[in-house]
Amino acid sequence: QAQLVESGGGLVQPGGSLRLSCAAHGFPLAYYAIVWFRQAPGKEREGVACGSSSDGSTYYADSVKGRFTISRDNDKNTGYLQMNRLEPEDTAVYSCAAVLSRCYYGPELPSNVDYWGQGTQVTVSL
Repeated sequence: QAQLVESGGGLVQPGGSLRLSCAAHGFPLAYYAIVWFRQAPGKEREGVACGSSSDGSTYYADSVKGRFTISRDNDKNTGYLQMNRLEPEDTAVYSCAAVLSRCYYGPELPSNVDYWGQGTQVTVSL
């Protein structure tokens, strides 16, 4: 069964770093854009970053620009989100999604998502 599985979440102090992984199973992630998004309790879902497969373009939400980096390893069929200088406001469930080809709306989720992950909790706190 084709699916995305996230890992790498956890508890980190403000200013710390985490790297999230998004492993694709059952389909070749190389042909898909990877979208990372997050949702905190009581807040709307927010697109964080997107990396196209077609031309390698990357897009970031203003709230994470300069701190987060999206990348992929097609040999491992896995995408990554490196998160540095984490802030308490970054606390949320982080999920990845796969969209055929490219990032249609910058870092935001399009309507035509092909595969969804289930999410991993990131908590930034002392």
